[in-house]
Amino acid sequence: MSCRFRVLGDSLAAGVGCSRPEETLGERLAAVLRSAGHRVDLGVHAVSGARSSGLDAQVRAAVRTGVDVALVVIGANDLTSFTPPAVGAGLLHDAVLGLRRAGGQVVVATAPDLGVVSHVPPAYRAFVSQASSLYARVQADAVVRAGGVVAAAGPDLFDRFATDPTLFSADRFHPSPAGYALIADALAPSVLAAAGKK
Repeated sequence: MSCRFRVLGDSLAAGVGCSRPEETLGERLAAVLRSAGHRVDLGVHAVSGARSSGLDAQVRAAVRTGVDVALVVIGANDLTSFTPPAVGAGLLHDAVLGLRRAGGQVVVATAPDLGVVSHVPPAYRAFVSQASSLYARVQADAVVRAGGVVAAAGPDLFDRFATDPTLFSADRFHPSPAGYALIADALAPSVLAAAGKK
């Protein structure tokens, strides 16, 4: 079974914080797909620093090469740039719809809980976590309406990051290779299920 696997989104999708390609989400999940018997053609269209407003160009690039399964990781930069939830979610909806219309199954990892990042002062962490959760919920509704699937990367995963500093890279914002491994494990069931629908 051939699988054109496309990864779109921001720095997490691009692998910032990794020292080797095989540590990135795309390569880790491609390895999972291969172990399940898929012949994987991996294409990474993600751009570090991307917001939802940048997804349209990434979708067009992915569609040009063909897409069977797409993983979209987006939301952190929308949060830090104060993009209104309805605006970011609307752009994400359109991106998922574009990938679906091109024949792709779409898995989305919504905004992470930025309250676990050590740069956030303790007094503001609850507020930032609440804002992150709201953003992710609005995104999730938009993804489902567009025919995509929201990956199960929720509170348990973020709790691990909150209590284990080794899951962050040297910049204390992006994941370390160990952090990416944990995220990939959380995303793998949804990606495998999507590939099984092709």
